[in-house]
Amino acid sequence: MSMSLRDQLLQAGLISKKQAEQAAQQPHHQRKDRQPKKPPSPGDERRLAAQKAAEKARAEKLAQDQLRNKQQQEKAERKANHAQIKQLVEQNRLPKVESEDCYNFVDGTKIRRIPVSPETRARLVQGQLRIVRCAGRYEVVPAPIAERIRERDERAVIAAVSAEAAKPDENDPYKDYVVPDDLIW
Repeated sequence: MSMSLRDQLLQAGLISKKQAEQAAQQPHHQRKDRQPKKPPSPGDERRLAAQKAAEKARAEKLAQDQLRNKQQQEKAERKANHAQIKQLVEQNRLPKVESEDCYNFVDGTKIRRIPVSPETRARLVQGQLRIVRCAGRYEVVPAPIAERIRERDERAVIAAVSAEAAKPDENDPYKDYVVPDDLIW
């Protein structure tokens, strides 16, 4: 009978007895790697196809989850911005005036009106005050606050009539007839 390789190495003095014992205790993971691979059987091909389909389904689900999370984050961000706008308006709005004197302004394609005092009208025309839309109502706030609101939501602040837009067109037949900004309709 022939001796094992370990015994032969021990006898030749190439390894110590302690090294031989350690080698005997180590697991033989390398044996699996040395086995030749079998060609895939038809059952293996089906299993591989099922694994690919499962991976594809997982990837699609992950993409859907990421999209859903992004939408939820955007919704939460919009809600937080709306709450901040509401808080800014509530803290900085001018008190409502019970007056027959109204300030007319354009919101989108509609003409709206808000009751104002003569001094509030003058400050609106000068640009010191601005009109803000919040929770379906129109409020008058100072211009710096309106700029802070504009940072959060562009549509919440009603556009003021600029001096350039108020200038008549060169081809306008009524350019000689100036309409004042504080015209009461």
